[in-house]
Amino acid sequence: MKTIFVVRHCQAEGQEPGAGLTEQGVRQAEALAEFLFDKKIDAIISSPYERAYRTIQPLAGRLGIEAVLDERLAERVLSSRNQPEWRNMLRRTFEDLDLSFEGGESSRTAMGRALDVVKDALESGNHQIVIVSHGNLISLLLKHFDDTIGFDEWEALSNPDVFRLAFSEEKPVIQRIWTD
Repeated sequence: MKTIFVVRHCQAEGQEPGAGLTEQGVRQAEALAEFLFDKKIDAIISSPYERAYRTIQPLAGRLGIEAVLDERLAERVLSSRNQPEWRNMLRRTFEDLDLSFEGGESSRTAMGRALDVVKDALESGNHQIVIVSHGNLISLLLKHFDDTIGFDEWEALSNPDVFRLAFSEEKPVIQRIWTD
């Protein structure tokens, strides 16, 4: 059996790709490293965004594993324009996976690139893999395996958050294992 731990980044200073972790986010990253340390992790794949990479760096350092940065784990772009109604727009994209806004990516497209990372990880020789990404992309990945996941589940995510996907077949058993 292979296990993928899907991790949402810790508390960040902003949404742009270069936004780092807040002081609390740095403490959360240390707590996350402690939480995951005994899980026999043998691979780490992270979004290249600073907040994601910095979230998993304490664990990578403790385990002596290099975190591989993968562009496919970057946050999903809803629109290229600042949208005051972005929450309503996001809700709609959970209902219509092919809906996309100006300069944005549809849910189905974003889901597909996250799923490609999972497939590659499952085909690797590793068994306990951490994937670090962002709330919207993570909720879409989880939705692929469990269609009941939607906007409300995205809204309920915490920073950080951790889900265990246990694969003994094609469809994993999903369990939220982080408690704040």
